[in-house]
Amino acid sequence: MTHDRAVVLFGHGARDPAWAQPMERVRDTLRARAPELGVELAFLEFLAPTLDEAIDALVARGARRIVIVPMFIARGGHLKNDLPKLVAAACERHPGCKIVQVLAVGEAEPVVAAMASYARQCAIEDDD
Repeated sequence: MTHDRAVVLFGHGARDPAWAQPMERVRDTLRARAPELGVELAFLEFLAPTLDEAIDALVARGARRIVIVPMFIARGGHLKNDLPKLVAAACERHPGCKIVQVLAVGEAEPVVAAMASYARQCAIEDDD
């Protein structure tokens, strides 16, 4: 299927493939809720695909705008240094495609509110 717009859920990666299961759930939920979007996972290290591989695949399938959503709680060194370099290289490889990096998911206000709500619920639940 061809998708003009796409999302890459970008995570750090881990040696244990089970680490990616929550991201896979987000990917599957997004695909179900927004079938008009191309949605792929990508990882900085340890897991596949890489960001380059995910972007190249989306462009090959017709993507002309790709939003990279960092699946991080906050913007640390990888998001300040590594990811912008990867995005710049992808933009050079695909000049006909707009590729943008957005805030780390943990810095988005709806996510902050959901984390606070979850923490509150954990605190007030009876554990008996």
